[in-house]
Amino acid sequence: MEQIGKKHPFDEFIDLDIDINAPSSGLVPEAYCQILTNLVDNALHLRDDLRLIIATVGEEKCDGGRFVSLILKDLGFPVLEVRNTETERQPLTIATSRLPLLEKVNRITESIRIPYRKFHNSVEPTHGFWGVPPHDLKLLELFPNTTHVYGWIRCVEAGVPADLELEMFVDSGVPTVFFAQTFCQKTSLARFLAEKHGGLCIDCDGPLTNSVIAKVQAFLRMG
Repeated sequence: MEQIGKKHPFDEFIDLDIDINAPSSGLVPEAYCQILTNLVDNALHLRDDLRLIIATVGEEKCDGGRFVSLILKDLGFPVLEVRNTETERQPLTIATSRLPLLEKVNRITESIRIPYRKFHNSVEPTHGFWGVPPHDLKLLELFPNTTHVYGWIRCVEAGVPADLELEMFVDSGVPTVFFAQTFCQKTSLARFLAEKHGGLCIDCDGPLTNSVIAKVQAFLRMG
């Protein structure tokens, strides 16, 4: 990001993955990853304010990331495709801290554009959250502060988002919810790991449903 900032100086970076209530662009199928849908809808909604879209298109994202990049370029957006090939893991201080889970995830994802260097003491995990940031972040408010972050989010803090070995790691014996966006390829990995570790597999897109809330709350109480 620092190298990109030197070559392309900007006043502000905007995360196009998150929900900002942009109107639907209708450019992607309804049955599609909500995160990538957000990206396309937000880009069209903010078109006049965007000078450059930095699109991750390597193994640290997904094939969908490459396809969306192609669509946006065809629509005339200036797109810089990047691939994160880092293999050296950085120390974890947020994913294993006592911060509320929502704050953990927000700080880790924001660190992609705003470096975060404050260290936090680790706590023993009572629960785990594996996967990617949910579209509806209220899901994260259901978990206790002693929840450790696993999966792709953990890889992001470690600076190695394409590290599949680290993405598959969870602490043994920790009751863990394995989450992926509906229609995302990571749902196969989430289900595989949930069955392997006796966790709960959840896939959800759009607003959080009462059914998902009830399942997660019951699992956390049992754990």
